[in-house]
Amino acid sequence: MKSLGFVFQSAPHGSSSGREGLDAVLATSAYSEDISLFFIGDGVFQLLANQQPGQILCRDYIATFKMLNLYDVENIYVCRQSLSERCIEDSELVINVDVVDQADITTKLHQCQRILSF
Repeated sequence: MKSLGFVFQSAPHGSSSGREGLDAVLATSAYSEDISLFFIGDGVFQLLANQQPGQILCRDYIATFKMLNLYDVENIYVCRQSLSERCIEDSELVINVDVVDQADITTKLHQCQRILSF
């Protein structure tokens, strides 16, 4: 199977793209072990801990990101600049990730044979 990159670039709860992206990652992990996740721009908010989506009547799917380890999804990259621009520390994220520079993300994305963006 081809190497797949999933790019999360939108904030959670404003649309269903983050939840749909996570569902796609979990489903794809049953067929492929070569999966990488990238969180850039507002996508870094997808991993922010202590969200309260119930207050705006949305489903709390953020906790499901903790299941990625059970699905053997280990290549998870977050853009250092995106975190910095949003005043988020990597310790505030719900899972352990590799915080990398934009250049590293670009390099790793070029190694993926297919890229899906959410």
